[in-house]
Formats: sequence, structure tokens, C-alpha cells
Amino acid sequence: MSFFKKLFNTPKQKETLEDSSEFKDLPIDQIFVKKFIKNKGKFLYCTSLEEVTVNLSKIIQENSWKTISCNDYDLLKLLKGIKVETAEKINITLPFFLSCEHLIAENGSILFSSNQLKEHKIAELSENFIVYATTSQLVNTKGESLTGIKSRYKGNIPSNISAINNFNIDAIEEDFMSYGNTNSKNLYLLLFEDL
Repeated sequence: MSFFKKLFNTPKQKETLEDSSEFKDLPIDQIFVKKFIKNKGKFLYCTSLEEVTVNLSKIIQENSWKTISCNDYDLLKLLKGIKVETAEKINITLPFFLSCEHLIAENGSILFSSNQLKEHKIAELSENFIVYATTSQLVNTKGESLTGIKSRYKGNIPSNISAINNFNIDAIEEDFMSYGNTNSKNLYLLLFEDL
């Protein structure tokens, strides 16, 4: 084994093959959900906007949140019928309700950009996220998600592209390259069926 493989702890070929064969015959949405839940994410599937609002309300009640931060005007419409105060400017101490760029099936992660995060780094924001996403945002790989961003925003590609793939805020980061800069969040995903 080469020095760099040892240094960067590259997964063994056998582990990668076993992992891919386990999910080989599943549709992309099921692969994403299984890996997302394995990463300790909380997942709520919604078939109507009314269901999204009901689940959002239950999340807020369950956590006894009085105020949440939301800077997306479309998402603010979903909050109108819910008894919660909203801060339209990102407040790093408040739970954050936001959308995302893509849901990545290969590792169960969620990709964000400056369109959602503005100038903030994920690690600087609240440890509580509620993410609204649609099934049309599902992609197989990180590469597909970056290609999707490039084609969607032609010539005006957003900055601050970051992903979260660990949804256990108490987890110990084992990757030495991420030491002290964890993107772990207590995250709820409201996945809306739009296909």
C-alpha cells in the first residue's frame, strides 16, 4: 500500500464493492434514504405541501423552538400557518430552515451553496437544520451534483459549495483533514415528491 493511501485512509476495494452491491438494484431515492438514515439524518417524506407544513410544525413543536431562521422567500410561505417567529436574516444561534442544491445518493449527503448559506460556512451555523428538498434534486454522485449546478446557473455559478453527510452532532470526526471544522448537524429533511 502506498504512503498516500495510508495517509488519506482510502477505503479498501473490497469494502467499496460490498457497499455498491448492497444498493445495486435499488432506485436512487431508496439508496439516498438508506444512506441518509445510516448517517443519522431524520427523514420525512411528503406527498403534498400541506403534509410539508404539518411535518414542519411537528418538528418545531417537538423541539420547542420559538423562533427559526429562514432567508428563502418561498419557504417563508410554508411558515405562515405555523405558530413560530421567523428571523429572515441568518442567525447562527437559531434553527435554520433552508433548501438545498442536491441530495447525493452515493453517500447520503446534502449539497448547499451560497444561494442557501450566503457567506456563512456550514460549521459556523446553528447545529439544527430543517431542509426542504424535492425528489427532482436527487443525483447519484457528487460529480453529477456539480455538473447540475454548472448547467443550472450557467455563467453565474454560486460560491461556498459545501455538503453535510454527518447528521450526528456528537460524532467524533475521524478524518484528520476535517479536524476542528465539522459540518455535523442535527438535520431534518422534508422530502417533497415532485416527480
